[in-house]
Amino acid sequence: MSIPSRFISFEGGEAVGKSTQIARLAHRLTHLGHHVLVTREPGGTPLGESIRHLLKHAPEGRGMTSEAELLLFLASRAELVRKVIIPALDEGAWVLSDRFLDSTTVYQGAGRRLPVEIVERINAFSVGPHLPGLTLVLDLEPEIARQRLQERPKPTGDFDRMEAEPTEFYARVREGYYAVAKAHPLRVKILSGAGSVEETADLIWQQVAKVFEL
Repeated sequence: MSIPSRFISFEGGEAVGKSTQIARLAHRLTHLGHHVLVTREPGGTPLGESIRHLLKHAPEGRGMTSEAELLLFLASRAELVRKVIIPALDEGAWVLSDRFLDSTTVYQGAGRRLPVEIVERINAFSVGPHLPGLTLVLDLEPEIARQRLQERPKPTGDFDRMEAEPTEFYARVREGYYAVAKAHPLRVKILSGAGSVEETADLIWQQVAKVFEL
């Protein structure tokens, strides 16, 4: 059996600990002698970062339609795949991404209730054949995630546009991730994000070591 692409995406609702765990995994892989590129969505390129600001913080983005939101996320992703992810993988690097295409399937499909088949079709166009070799979904009860959000320092003084969504929205997001994992069981693994940072890091490493035969 061939080893999957060394491209790992991290998924989950807000405040589940993705950034912390990506940093820990990047450190561990680097310590083993691997070159690691960490990126994020939306973002990761100059164009993507501008789109990220529009989607999350800019006043012009408040009240945008769900369809416009979908297409902005996909524009950022198309740029990231072709200008950052593919070149890095071609050079032999590991790529760790804070979110990728499953976020769109879940947030805009399940969360915004856009037709999932349309979301998935446009998603496929944006990424082509370049799927992660492993997707790790950090799972957390929406109420606990909301509490973490409230306790987390906010440089801008308030929740961003996505963080401000109600708990009911994130309940749909959580169910959406379960559906994605059921549809893609070989690629998508759901891990509890409720434990300590160390416990979650151990769960992640077990999956990475198994899938990539480390």
